Amino acid sequence: MAKRPRQQARKGASKAPKGVAIYHDMKVYENFERCAQRIFECVRMAQQRSPGAPRTLFLDIQGHRNSVGGYDRDALELMKEFGVGFLLQFLTELSTPLIRVRNNGRQRNDLPDALTIGYPDDGSEYGYDAAKLGLRPREKNPADRRSKPTLKAITAYLGMDEPACLVCWGKKVERAHVVPEKLGGSLDVRNFALLCPAHHAEAPDVADAESFWAWVDYAELRDSPDKWRDAPEELQEWLRQQGVRIGSPPREEQSFFSAVKRELKSLYGWGEEDFGSVAWEELMEEFHAVLDSATGRHFAVEKKVSTYAWAYDVARRRVAGAAGPGQGVAAHLPTP
Repeated sequence: MAKRPRQQARKGASKAPKGVAIYHDMKVYENFERCAQRIFECVRMAQQRSPGAPRTLFLDIQGHRNSVGGYDRDALELMKEFGVGFLLQFLTELSTPLIRVRNNGRQRNDLPDALTIGYPDDGSEYGYDAAKLGLRPREKNPADRRSKPTLKAITAYLGMDEPACLVCWGKKVERAHVVPEKLGGSLDVRNFALLCPAHHAEAPDVADAESFWAWVDYAELRDSPDKWRDAPEELQEWLRQQGVRIGSPPREEQSFFSAVKRELKSLYGWGEEDFGSVAWEELMEEFHAVLDSATGRHFAVEKKVSTYAWAYDVARRRVAGAAGPGQGVAAHLPTP
């Protein structure tokens, strides 16, 4: 009897904390910067909530294929340089579509408070070059197609079980060009997204593929409550108990420029001081140059909030002389 408490104490002291499983699916609309930041925040949250507990990160990849069917630069960078090269030291195990690897050392529990992403000085192209106003597709060597890919082919590329809108999961979908044909976009399957008619009508028509995907990412976060409208009632009730909102409230009516201003602030990170400090005469001259060169002849272009917001942001960067690499929208996107 005298030894029993000591045995229990030793048993309790040796009990390891429960492991933490972290899962992220790199969506086709997430680039490296957005995806790495979100994974980093998940690992940091796990470290804060369960310090010392073994952490395993499971990573899936949606889309992000190159011209020969392998993974594109963003996906490879996420799995290799970021996952294995940096994050593994703060994990016990990492599982990706290419590799599953264990940390051979002790899992570190001093993940930094913030993630800083830099760009290598090796001549690589990052972001949209506003100075050139040229075509910026995601695919580097598009297939020589003469007809649009089928819904089935696009669905397979996106990694989806069935056709659905990437924003709201609506089942009535249209094939949406990432970069429109009139701006030089190809008929390669990687230049297509699936959007419902409403979100297709909202999506930008611009020469920059990454800005199209950034807008889809922004719209998916904005309209995510709509995904659950048609879910079974018991699932909806469970989601409400978890604090998930079902259905987006009606958007208040705004003037066209007010809607553009909202998108400039929400998607491109403009602050109120930016609207007051801009030299509007010079900005408007550049704005019309952008519309003419990178969105098609603007007098024939459908008036879209997303297209105009993109053109204003590119025009501002041209005026400010900040047109080079690393000036994309990724750093300004809201986190989920």
